[in-house]
Amino acid sequence: MLKIFGAPSRYIQGPGALDAVGQYAALFGRRAALVIDSYVHGVLGPKIQALCAAHGVSLAPLIVEGDLTPEVIDGLRAQTRPADIEMVIAVGGGKSLDAGKAVAKSSHCHLITVPTVASNDAPTSKNYVLYDAHHNLLAVEHMLFNPTIVLVDTAVIATAPLHFFRAGLGDAVSKKFEAEQCQRNGGKNMYDGTPLLTAQLIADGCLRTLLADGAEAVAVAGTGKPTPAFERVVEAMILMSGLGFESGGLSIAHALTRGLPKISGVATALHGLQVAVGLLVQLDLESRNDSMLADLTQWYAQVGLPTTLRDLGAAATPSDAELTLAADLSLKARHAANFDRTLDVATLADALRRHA
Repeated sequence: MLKIFGAPSRYIQGPGALDAVGQYAALFGRRAALVIDSYVHGVLGPKIQALCAAHGVSLAPLIVEGDLTPEVIDGLRAQTRPADIEMVIAVGGGKSLDAGKAVAKSSHCHLITVPTVASNDAPTSKNYVLYDAHHNLLAVEHMLFNPTIVLVDTAVIATAPLHFFRAGLGDAVSKKFEAEQCQRNGGKNMYDGTPLLTAQLIADGCLRTLLADGAEAVAVAGTGKPTPAFERVVEAMILMSGLGFESGGLSIAHALTRGLPKISGVATALHGLQVAVGLLVQLDLESRNDSMLADLTQWYAQVGLPTTLRDLGAAATPSDAELTLAADLSLKARHAANFDRTLDVATLADALRRHA
């Protein structure tokens, strides 16, 4: 099997990065779809429109709300046809970015992602998630290539609520351990290839950065005033984490996000918070002989990450039926095969019970 590494063409980060959106958009044409939710459009829409207009780029706003379903995608595609767009600019959280990816894929055009929160590593990834009308995960789809430009304005990111920032920490901290399991057990990454050493080294660096600077970054999240530590952690949560998972591969921590929402009270927990608990379950199953599980649990306490299902919102000790269903759905995820041994439903359910 070939080894494959993928990435965005350009990643730009720093306070004021948003000011460059018109400059980069103009590289790809004169007509862009602006995929954005109504709240972010109200806050940043006029500024983005003015920045693009200054470089001769007109915008066709596509307002997205709620889950990304096939029907929503069809509606967005229908709106883009009269605009004859040459690029997509997706601004906001994960769902707006995912919608932008779906539109860019169907329009065969460049994509610029502009995250307004650092709750996950979606800005650099080609993946996007589809849901059905009942809010159930339907499929994970892929653009042919990663976003062309990723613009991360840390002054904007630093104004987002701390809750979202914590979720980004939880999503990112797992990547070293998941990439290790994928590489060690012959798994495929998101490009259906074998991971290169480069991806593992990036995932290792991601973990080191989070452990060194995470607590200091959490202290300023939400203040609107990014510090050097905040800058480093945002880079780890978006760029290093994104490259680490997409080119390095995933394992149990992310597989568990398929099943955890079936436990009463957990479905509304942010993706990264579910991953954080999923990583502790994975490390438990690894039966490690080092201090990593204890060290991470201590770091979780410092940055405010959940360590149990109850922390995720489970109202009481989950029933055996809920744990069994969660384990069964998780083991059906492709990533679950990237592990040192084949797990059965009972073993995974028992591990979840230990973290109830």
